[in-house]
Amino acid sequence: MKLSTSVILSCVAVSSAFAPTPNGRSSTKLSAGETDDMSKALPFVKRPKLLDGSLPGDVGFDPFGFSGEDKASLAYMREAEIKHSRLAMLAVVGWPLAELWDKKIAGFLGLQPALTATGESPSLLNGGLDKIEPEYWVIVVALAALFENESKQAQERNGKDYILGDCGFDPLGLFPETKAEQFEMQTKEIKHGRIAMMAILGFVV
Repeated sequence: MKLSTSVILSCVAVSSAFAPTPNGRSSTKLSAGETDDMSKALPFVKRPKLLDGSLPGDVGFDPFGFSGEDKASLAYMREAEIKHSRLAMLAVVGWPLAELWDKKIAGFLGLQPALTATGESPSLLNGGLDKIEPEYWVIVVALAALFENESKQAQERNGKDYILGDCGFDPLGLFPETKAEQFEMQTKEIKHGRIAMMAILGFVV
């Protein structure tokens, strides 16, 4: 009888060790709340307050605080990121093509070829950046001004429904109709654009 009583008491003691404490649920909620405040890119760092995952490609990564302190600043910086991403994607494709067709294109436009003596695109290490024709920069600035103007007009037309980075250019009709599909495509675009920005930086160096 004493043995049976000892065994029962031992079982009760062991089972009580695994029983939830009264504040166990609240501590779980606290952990979940803390997790929501952490960056998806760097789980050990708190995300900026505006980067809550509502924007395509947002993983709470902003070590230099570019997102700003208000939604207007965030929208401005996100639109700048989108535009630079698109330019970078075009540049990454155009860079190797320039080495193949630069002479033909320059001849057609009546400009001097921009390639170096070894047939490479100008860069910091290759040299030749100072030899790029001024007309090239005029064309770049003119195109940038054109797209900026289109983007501004789209913003005025659409108001609150304006999509960041929209410049009214979609000749192939690739932009989806549904919000979910739009978000998915925008996420893919910004991710590819970020990779392209890093790639073109490597090209220039």
